This record gives sequence, C-alpha cells and structure tokens, in this order.
Amino acid sequence: MLRHSPANSARISWPFALALIALILAIVVLVIFLRLESWPARTARQSTAELERLGKNLRAAFIDIAHLQPRITINDRVYMEQTTPVSEIVVLSRRIEVEHELLHMWVGSSKRVKLHGTFIAKAGFDLRKGLSIDIRPDEIMVQLPHAQILGVEQQQVDVLAFENGLWNRISGQDVQSELSVLPELAWKKAAESELPAKAEETLQQQLEQRIHTAQPLRLVFKDGKKSE
Repeated sequence: MLRHSPANSARISWPFALALIALILAIVVLVIFLRLESWPARTARQSTAELERLGKNLRAAFIDIAHLQPRITINDRVYMEQTTPVSEIVVLSRRIEVEHELLHMWVGSSKRVKLHGTFIAKAGFDLRKGLSIDIRPDEIMVQLPHAQILGVEQQQVDVLAFENGLWNRISGQDVQSELSVLPELAWKKAAESELPAKAEETLQQQLEQRIHTAQPLRLVFKDGKKSE
C-alpha cells in the first residue's frame, strides 16, 4: 500500500488554500463594489423618506395649531395640496383695556361721559395672502404673510362717569358715539403693541415643539424678513 508523505500533502493543500483565499477576496471586493454602486440610490431613498416624514409632521402640526392642511412641497415637488379652506390662523389672544371721555360745555353747563372698555385682541395670519411650505435637506421654509391683528372682540363696557349739566344734557347720540370710539381705540392699541411680532415668535415655537429635525425651520414673510 502506498502512503502520501506529509510533504506531498502540504504541496497539494497550499495551492487549494491560496485559490480559496483568492475566491473569498474576490467575493468581498464584489460585495463592496455593489454596495458602493447602490449607495447613492439608497441614500436618496432614505433622504426622500425622511423629508416625507417631516412633511407629515408639519401637516399634523398645522392641523393641530390651526385646523389647516397647508400646501407642502419637497424639493419643489408638490407633496400635499391644501385641502382645508381656512382663511386665518389665530395664534395669540390678549386682553386690551381702553378709556374714552366726552367733556362738553355749553353756556356754562357741562356734561361728561367717561367709558372703560375691555376687549380681546386676536393676532395671527391672513392666509388669503398665501401660505406654502417647502422642505429641503438643508432647511424647512414656511412662507406666509406677517402676523397682524385679526379681530378685536368687546367683552365689557363700564361707565366711569355720567354727569348731566343743568341744560346741557347727555343724549343717546352722545352715548352711541362714545361706544363706537372704544373699538377703534382698542384696534389702534392692539396694532401698536408687540402682539403681531409675538404671534410670529409663538408660531415658530409651536412648530419647533411639534417637529424634531436637524434642519433649521425658517418663517419667511412676504417682504423678505426672516424669523430664525
């Protein structure tokens, strides 16, 4: 019977081992090549999926804040159309108090009416001027008009003074005129306050609290001013 020596076995196994190693290396290189070749497509799919997730989160945020589904684009491609015909977003409400006095003298006789009015001023955005959201990998841009006073609602009117003269009497027209002045004063006081600017800050805070993203969220207003 013939027997193989250890030297002959080594000469036979080494070529086989080298061939096996070469085959394994070739397979590894092929797998790496295929992964690298498909990496851009996979990255693009992951990026698109992430942007679409942000789009859904923004839609949910606006529905929660304003009962509105806005128009949303992703990289200039329309992702969602606006479906709810809402014309305004009320973001903040604030109590406004004003006073006005009528003091009139006629032939030595004076009459005086002084009223105090309490109003609720509402600040927000007029969406008839446009609202759009564009989501990009480097930023989320919400374009809308500047905030403004959307309404002033009367809550209470107190009579602080109601003094008739002997022959200079307070008429119904006097009272009606004074009552009509109070809402105008409330509108003016609300418009001159920081309420519209505060409404813009509040909207940005509400959106940031509802969505979590690495991209900066920018409110871009029609005149180009940005809130960052």
